[in-house]
Parts: sequence; C-alpha cells; structure tokens
Amino acid sequence: MNKTLIILNPAARSEKAGRLPDRLQSLCGDAEIRLSAHPGDAERIAREGVAEGFATVVAAGGDGTVNEVVNGLVTSGRQGISLGILPVGTMNVFAMELGIPTQSLEKAWEVISSGVTRRIDLPYADSPGGRRRFVQLAGVGLDAEVVRRTTRESKKALGPLSYLLSLAQVAGAKPPLVRLLDAEGREREASFLLIGNGRYYGGPFKMFRQGSPSDGLIDVLIFRNQSPWDLLRYMHAILIGQHDGLKDVEYFQTTSLEVSSGEPVPFELDGEMAGYLPLTFGLERNVLSVLAPLTQARA
Repeated sequence: MNKTLIILNPAARSEKAGRLPDRLQSLCGDAEIRLSAHPGDAERIAREGVAEGFATVVAAGGDGTVNEVVNGLVTSGRQGISLGILPVGTMNVFAMELGIPTQSLEKAWEVISSGVTRRIDLPYADSPGGRRRFVQLAGVGLDAEVVRRTTRESKKALGPLSYLLSLAQVAGAKPPLVRLLDAEGREREASFLLIGNGRYYGGPFKMFRQGSPSDGLIDVLIFRNQSPWDLLRYMHAILIGQHDGLKDVEYFQTTSLEVSSGEPVPFELDGEMAGYLPLTFGLERNVLSVLAPLTQARA
C-alpha cells in the first residue's frame, strides 16, 4: 500500500480549493489524498490512516489542520509515525517555526521527500473537556475571544484581516482577571496571556525570544492590561520587537502552568477555539517526529 497519507483541508484556500487535490496528486506521486469535510474530520482521518498502516501522515492546510492531524496521531496509540506539513492554509506558523517553506508547495514536498525528521516537544492543555495537544501556540482571554468571534466564512474571505476585525469588536471590553501558577509555585495575575512552543505567534512575529520546540519548556507572555490604549501600545511594541520590555508585560518559561478565573474565560489552541478555564498546560518531551530541516537559523 501507499506509505504516505495526505490529509487536505480543501477550505484552506477557498479560491484554489477545486485545483488543490489535482495539484497535490501531480506533485506527490502515489501518496494517497483524503479530504477533510468539517472541523474534527482531519483528526479522525489521521487516526484511521495510522490504523491502516500509513507510516507518514501529511497535514495539508493551516495550523488548525496540523493540530487536528497531530491529535489524531497521538490518540491512535501507535509510535513511529512521521508528520509532514504542506502549508496551504491561512496561517502556517508551525511550518515557519520549523523552517519548512511556506510559499512553495514544491519545496515543502522536497522536505517531506527527504525523509529527514526532527523530534520535538508536544505541549498539551488539560481542561474539564479532557487533554488536547497543540504544536505551536495557545491563548487565554483576549486572543481566544478573537478566535471565538472570527467565523470560518470571514477567514476564507478576508484571511488574517478577519482577526483584526474581531479584535476591534472586543478591544473595549473589561477582561476577567486570570490567575496563573507556574511549576515553581509562583503566582501571577493577567488580563490575557499567550503560550508558545517556539518563537513565532500569529505570523512572522517573534513573540517568544527564547522559544524552541525542543527545549522542554513552554513559553509564557502575560499582559496585565487590556484597554484599547494598552492594546495599541502592545501592538506597536510587538511590531518593533520590544514587547517583553514593557512594565505590564512579563515573559517567562516553565514546565507547567495552571490557569484559572472566577468567570468564564475562553482558550484557543493553534488558532482554534478549544474551551474555557480552568486548565493546566504541560509538555511531553521529544514525542513528535516531524519531517523538517534539522537546523533552523535563529535570526
């Protein structure tokens, strides 16, 4: 049988959706292509593909598709499966983090064809809804509320701009207080926070300066305020790379993090709404085998 399964999210680029399967089939030879039909479908297809004996499973889509495929691989219970990535989605931050070409499917396929793999950490979020893995980023509070309000239709039509429109809708709301407890027992409070398993967040923004997907640590940025003026300050500082120098922003690393609030506060994983607090973030070391360049220059 074919040893490579490609799971394609045909909605990743709606204007090209009709041509993507044929293009991928031409590019990827005898790999089998299966289309996901709705949220959660890619996870099911990945799990079934592992049970059928596929040794390599490729996520063709954005970070949300990668997240689903990874959760399918993990819950399959089988070891030794390699993850490939073909970036065709709205956001491909994980591919950028690993040095996988994001502007050329041909070059991304060359990375997969090379057979070179990296072992990386896999963070997770434990909540009342169960354990869910994520590969690159998570957000609690503002970030997750923006994700919750951004519809799939607006993402298809407007791309990243859709998130900015949702941000404008919630920027003036007073946030619930979020409480944090890290692995060393230190307590903190925030209006909202971001969690990383690497340097990048939301595109080419290096939010987590010390971040690495293979250092055994999760990266945390907490923002203590959330007025429209504060958000403008934060966004300006992020654009010039000085956000972690602000007095009301704190960046730290830890192996686990408990997060709670007295009010309903949403959280997102890899750009998809995932649930509400309370939750605990943790990390599994070197458990994910990804077809990616072994080294990535740290600019």
